[in-house]
Amino acid sequence: MGFVKVVKNRSYFKRYKVKFRRRRECKTDYKQRTKLIAQDKNKYNTPKYRFVVRITNRDISCQIFSSDLTHDECIAAAYSHELRRYGLTVGLTNYSAAYCTGLLLARRIVTKFGMEETHQGSVEVDGDFFLTDTDSGAFKAFLDLGLARATTGANIFGALKGAVDGGLHIPHNTRRFPGNTQEGGDDGDSKTRVFSPEVHRGRIFSEHVAEYMRLLQDDEEKYKSQFRRYIDAGVEADDLEDLYTKVHAGIRADPNRKRGELERGCTKTREVPKGTSYPKKRFQRQKISVQQRKNRIKQVHAVMMKDV
Repeated sequence: MGFVKVVKNRSYFKRYKVKFRRRRECKTDYKQRTKLIAQDKNKYNTPKYRFVVRITNRDISCQIFSSDLTHDECIAAAYSHELRRYGLTVGLTNYSAAYCTGLLLARRIVTKFGMEETHQGSVEVDGDFFLTDTDSGAFKAFLDLGLARATTGANIFGALKGAVDGGLHIPHNTRRFPGNTQEGGDDGDSKTRVFSPEVHRGRIFSEHVAEYMRLLQDDEEKYKSQFRRYIDAGVEADDLEDLYTKVHAGIRADPNRKRGELERGCTKTREVPKGTSYPKKRFQRQKISVQQRKNRIKQVHAVMMKDV
């Protein structure tokens, strides 16, 4: 048997350093985070903002964070389940909903700092590249993907496009937007990237969903199982573009619309109005004294002895 080098010996374990908790939980990419929050020394005490996008199975969250030496501070937040207040009740995790959520956050930030009149962003949604000039005093932030993959057409970039069209300045290009393709490369030619704003606009207004709905309409059973929520909401393939246009207009008109009386969280609704008494849960039990606890233990012990 040849020589085998022992790698994990006593010396290895003496020098072993446990990774950060959120790194062990696969929640935070600290290398990326360090680059995003690092600030120049000549900009002492100047906040550096991050546009944080996170997507779950049922919701999309967009937040603006600033960091200091002790903690992170959330400046504003928007969630896709809030789009129900503007008339969008289905498809809350697709690319179109991500665009609306980014637009909602941008308008909230612009309104919070009193820039709603001077920084309208791109009112016409054409899918083309748009970026507010920083010389005009636009709110600047940097995209924080977290552990998500930067793939072309990902829903995260829909939120980015919505925030940019809403008036924020987030440095980016069109490379990861839907409609960006490579052409050439044959016969030794170099590949060139081509961006189609029309394809991107179609994704913003859910034309891909509308095409799939029309495709399945021939199979009634499959169509009902796939688009049951759309059918219950009375939304058809031809209604999607008008629906999202109304949602965009409603967000721009009032980005801080309050929650409805029956709205509760991201998936549940209130069955009864506010002020109604709910049954107390186990952890809401009234406190008892030490002597009462001892007496209760004696009662339980006596019952157990009877059973024996």
